[in-house]
Amino acid sequence: MKKATAAMKTSASGDANGGASPSQLIDARIKELGDWRGEMLARIRALIRQAEPEVVEEWKWRGVPVWERSGIICTGETYKSAVKLTFAKGASLQDPSGLFNSSLDGNTRRAIDFHEGDEIDEEALKALFRAAAALNMSAKAAASRKKSSG
Repeated sequence: MKKATAAMKTSASGDANGGASPSQLIDARIKELGDWRGEMLARIRALIRQAEPEVVEEWKWRGVPVWERSGIICTGETYKSAVKLTFAKGASLQDPSGLFNSSLDGNTRRAIDFHEGDEIDEEALKALFRAAAALNMSAKAAASRKKSSG
């Protein structure tokens, strides 16, 4: 397996969080959970970094880890019985492996709920991360072209 060597990028939003960077806050959340949810969040985070080495970590909405590249790829919320990975534009993504299992009725978002003991289809999940980032980048490029031609 190829190891990502690019440095992890973070935003400057650490100032609003007592000086801690978003990456540090996510580290702290993983440690604070101290159970299967922290382990799951850490595994998912590692997969995002492998799939998209240029990902930017954010900390939004009073404590939600967010991964972005030219827009939100997904959020990682933790609940008592699940770790929910919500893809901001999930309804626009192909999901040939059928990973999406939550928020299936919406027009925009899709989510994957992971429960204790669930296996992760790592290759399929990394493909979703890459597809979400590509969708964001293509939308940003299209907006850029439209702006420069108008």
